[in-house]
Amino acid sequence: MGDVPVIGLISRRDQSARWSGYELYGQGLAYARALALAGGAPIIIPLDLGEDAWRRIYERIDGLLFPGGVDVDPAYYHEERHPRLGQVDEALDQAELTFARWALDDHMPVLAICRGIQLLNVAAGGTLYQDLPSQRPDAFPHACSAPTYPREYRAHSVQVTSSSRIASAMGTQTAMVNSRHHQAVKDVAPGFDITALAPDDVIEGIERRNAHYAVGVQWHPESLAANDPQMLGLFRALVEASRG
Repeated sequence: MGDVPVIGLISRRDQSARWSGYELYGQGLAYARALALAGGAPIIIPLDLGEDAWRRIYERIDGLLFPGGVDVDPAYYHEERHPRLGQVDEALDQAELTFARWALDDHMPVLAICRGIQLLNVAAGGTLYQDLPSQRPDAFPHACSAPTYPREYRAHSVQVTSSSRIASAMGTQTAMVNSRHHQAVKDVAPGFDITALAPDDVIEGIERRNAHYAVGVQWHPESLAANDPQMLGLFRALVEASRG
């Protein structure tokens, strides 16, 4: 591993844009910028390549970031689809679950954000609330999304376990965070601990119990990292773990 770790992000299929008849793949620029600001070298991994090509890419990266996106298909945690399940993407699920399971097996450092924390939990054997408003009616609104709310809007606080990697990375046990999700972790995967909670007890952070650096947060630190050292700390912690 070099001085600048290479951090992989699985691409997204761009449903709205085509160029000269070609389907386009990409990823949110905020994730790449946050990783670069933290000292990493982000690389986007295409969908639909198959496991042989994915494995060759996987063997050349030092860490993984699983970003936000559409809902995870509940078939992967053995549930029927809820009427309020959102959009799913089978190719995306297959790619991210493949990389997440390899990373869990090999102890590759992982940071998982929003959909990412949900994907990581499912990859490790956990379950999700498919729709918080209907399945957790006691929870306050968590889907504070654009255009009604700017991406930087701090919707609620989180309380972080003092001994956790999240607290160490951010340098605090409390923070105000943004919130753009209608799903959340329900049953935490074996081997993982809850390390951050919203005031309504919705799970906002999980991490693997052993020495493996596998951390998930439900909010979107990439939208805050440029102006918030605490949020940038989450990306720096991934980069540092990927050097080791």
